[in-house]
Amino acid sequence: MKIIPLKEGTFSTSKTKDFTILTEENSATAKGIKMSVTPFLIVTEKDVILLDAGIGWKNESGNTVILEILEKENIPPEKVTKVLLSHLHKDHIETTITCTEKGFKATYPNAEIFIQRRELEYAMKNRGSHSFDFDTLEKLIKLKNIVWMDKDSGSITDEIYFEVVGGHTPFMQVFWIREGEETVFYGADDLPQESYLKYHLAYKSDFDGKKAMELRQKWQKEAIENHWKILLYHDLEKAILQF
Repeated sequence: MKIIPLKEGTFSTSKTKDFTILTEENSATAKGIKMSVTPFLIVTEKDVILLDAGIGWKNESGNTVILEILEKENIPPEKVTKVLLSHLHKDHIETTITCTEKGFKATYPNAEIFIQRRELEYAMKNRGSHSFDFDTLEKLIKLKNIVWMDKDSGSITDEIYFEVVGGHTPFMQVFWIREGEETVFYGADDLPQESYLKYHLAYKSDFDGKKAMELRQKWQKEAIENHWKILLYHDLEKAILQF
């Protein structure tokens, strides 16, 4: 199994969920919460899997950062076979679509995109929320390669297992990918940074902060016992935590 962090950058985010890239010039004075945005590409013998799809950040040349990293890894978007979306906040879905002069298209045209249906229903009932980009979301759900998920847990393949856990959002789902003796766990925004394991706190930014805190404690115990690799979507320094 190969794990490729697709770090788009380090950002500050405001109360209205506006993201500002941090540079040497503005890092010291930037206001708001600081976080990275790091989707992951997992390459197994059977699949090329994208775990969440980032904020779609473009560099100074106007190129999408994630796609540039894929190009350097010699993995064109056409090779991605599965896109697993933990939830539908805008910093997790943006590269699923590409806007063109004729409208929009799937960025990963040969990939199945797995979306929890109840998470979409929750998003659509919260149109006043700054956490969602409804322009992107409404385009995304029109794609032909969506796989709608309705169960609370189960296997996508014999390598990929999911569970709807809630916490950060009511129907957020997490994923395990197992190949051989290796297990990768992606807890998305219930476990976005290593510090969340050091300080047992219920965060007000979560839909159910207490539940997210309890899940982290449970996962940490299981990770130690089973030697998981934990993927950290928003950690400022570390993308992969090895137990």
